[in-house]
Amino acid sequence: MGLMDAIRGEFIDIIEFLDDSRDTLVWRFPRHDNEIKNGARLVVREGQQAVFVNEGEIADVFGPGTHSVETKNLPILSTLKGWKYGFDSPFKAEVYFVGTRQYTDMKWGTQNPVTLRDAEFGMVRLRAFGTYALRITDGAKLLRELVGTDPQFRTEEVSEFLRQSIVSQLGTALAQANVPMLDLAANQQGIADQLALTLSEQLGSMGIEIPRFVIENISLPKEVEEVLDKRTSMGVLGNLDQYAKFQAATAIGDAANNPGGAGEGVGLGVGVALGQQMAGALAPQAQPPAPPPAAAPAAAPAAAAAAPPPLPTTSSAFFVAIGGQQVGPLDRSELQERVAAGELTRETLVWRDGMEAWTPASDVAEIRALFPATPPPLPPSA
Repeated sequence: MGLMDAIRGEFIDIIEFLDDSRDTLVWRFPRHDNEIKNGARLVVREGQQAVFVNEGEIADVFGPGTHSVETKNLPILSTLKGWKYGFDSPFKAEVYFVGTRQYTDMKWGTQNPVTLRDAEFGMVRLRAFGTYALRITDGAKLLRELVGTDPQFRTEEVSEFLRQSIVSQLGTALAQANVPMLDLAANQQGIADQLALTLSEQLGSMGIEIPRFVIENISLPKEVEEVLDKRTSMGVLGNLDQYAKFQAATAIGDAANNPGGAGEGVGLGVGVALGQQMAGALAPQAQPPAPPPAAAPAAAPAAAAAAPPPLPTTSSAFFVAIGGQQVGPLDRSELQERVAAGELTRETLVWRDGMEAWTPASDVAEIRALFPATPPPLPPSA
């Protein structure tokens, strides 16, 4: 190697970064002791930014394209450097390549439940997890706020910080959505979109954006989920009595398929129980006593009344035929009110449990006592 080749090897002619890691956010070009040749070619590909740093200060930022690194392209750098050999001399500077594409499949989740107040279930504790996409919008801000002098800054170095930021905003987003717990699944996308906007605003000062946010699942503690499953099962079963009969019939069939041994005794016992259940279901329900059809008196045929619907009665309550309609059962105070109103007279037909037929009120001692006493006719004067 000649002297000129050795000198030429000390200068860097091409500056570029081919990322095959898929998770590198920032990569520092390995300059070592080499100097960047004035007029060197800088290749910045789509999804990248190149940030020049000189003596700890950010000098320039280049977007996608092929750039010739010359003093006229680096006005800020030219003022920072002393240029010992003039403007055409090589120089030393750090070059950081920043990925500006979307880094997808970033994971997030709640380590501890988020406590919320629900209108139907009261206080509930929710867990959630999902994915999000990360994108760098300003490489200079990212270097200032997070990267520093890290030669290879990867997504795993910022993922925990972002997860904490997400969880801190999750409870607020769920509370502000004001959505019942059972309707969260139908509103997950709207909540996720709002979280993406909120996080992008919060992380904007660091040059980070969250273009896509996904809530994969929102879940309750295991104990609460078990209670909800039982509640759902009850709703699906519907008529529990019919379900119990079905289970008993199934048990008889299983016992019949297992002849001999304990199966016969079990099948017999279940059969007896099922027979008792079916007999109880088919037996007519006991009805409270109802009065016989009221017989209309000779003087007032319109007072007859139809048989009343089944009504609970007591030994002291009466049915009364008033205006051709059956009224009752009436207790003593209600009977007094009817007497005072003139609706219940001595000729009115009455009935109560234990009486064979409708009877005029004057013939029933309990009701006759409610009428005012009528004195007999005065004796003729002498």
